[in-house]
Amino acid sequence: MAHWLLGRLCRRYAELARRDPRLRSFELTLPGGAAVSFGDDAPAFRIRLRTLRALRAFTRLDEVRIGLAYLEGDLDLEGELLEALRLRPLLTDHHPLLRLRATRLRRLFLGRRRSDALAIADHYDEDPDFFLLFLGPSRCYSHAVFTDASEPLEKAMARKFEGAIEACGVRPGRRVLDIGGGWGGFAEYAGSRGIRVTSLTLSQRSERFLRELFRAERLPCEVVREHFLAYRSREPFDAIVNMGVSEHLPDYRATLARYGDLLVPGGRVYLDASTGPRRFRTTSFVHQHVFPGDASTLCLHDYLRALADTPLELLELHNDRESYRLTSLHWAQSLERHREAIAARWGERLYRKFHLFHWGCVYAFETGQLSAVRMLLEKPAEARLSRRLGGGRF
Repeated sequence: MAHWLLGRLCRRYAELARRDPRLRSFELTLPGGAAVSFGDDAPAFRIRLRTLRALRAFTRLDEVRIGLAYLEGDLDLEGELLEALRLRPLLTDHHPLLRLRATRLRRLFLGRRRSDALAIADHYDEDPDFFLLFLGPSRCYSHAVFTDASEPLEKAMARKFEGAIEACGVRPGRRVLDIGGGWGGFAEYAGSRGIRVTSLTLSQRSERFLRELFRAERLPCEVVREHFLAYRSREPFDAIVNMGVSEHLPDYRATLARYGDLLVPGGRVYLDASTGPRRFRTTSFVHQHVFPGDASTLCLHDYLRALADTPLELLELHNDRESYRLTSLHWAQSLERHREAIAARWGERLYRKFHLFHWGCVYAFETGQLSAVRMLLEKPAEARLSRRLGGGRF
């Protein structure tokens, strides 16, 4: 089996190296200890197959099985993970039943709200200290807005928070709905400026963290544990902020309708999201081990088609791919700096899951497989809305 694997790998590696000049040499160590080099230069990284299970995963070149082998410690990597990820075009991801179960059957049997609650809990209901360790002081789990690759993540995050407030035109005393409150980065930033923020979350740990934060800092903010599509408010909001939650709201028409219902006339929506060419084309590994359920990068052309059928107006659209690449890079490097602390407190498997996911994001943004956007929408004032819907006859 090992001989057949090595022959197949050599052929496919040589083909990929001709297409991608960035591909680096590497060394593969088999379970018995034999080491084989690929490429002519000194190895940039080393892959160690520690068990027969890891060897079988490599024999199939199956991305899900290889990723799981890394999570379970059957496979170790020495060197830069980003360089190893350049081997991804050699791998296969043929798991139609897994994708069907994650995106359709799960929602069919559990319902939208139950399915989403379980998916959010699976990813986000870790100890908040774990997330704060690699997210940094800004405590925001969505991309920052960089103007310079060398600037600190916290500065780029503050730029995004301030930009969202300015774009939405909210002032002290105004009401803002924060979809996906997370660990309160935006809510604290806005609340400290006298803006009244209602943060929605599906995570019990996030809810507890936010409630304590708002109480301790005496912020004019509240937290509600409720699904956005089910949330109702006695009075409309002056603005809605959605930082990185569109990926968990793949029903675009329902989401846009709720924006319209919850906004005052003239109210605005700020949102940012990772984007991909098609909905539900997230890798099978991510569906199974990172974001169970039908989380999906935002498909921009589908979203704009759905938007065109609503009264909402698109005011601004920005391509933020490089900013998301830099944000993911900061998170991945921060995880590496804190590896020992994370493994000691929460286990090596949790470290490896997030380490692989965020370096995978860096690779995907770098290669253009993923992109990112910032978007500003507005609910027209009543007079303009009436004209758009055919009212206001002479």
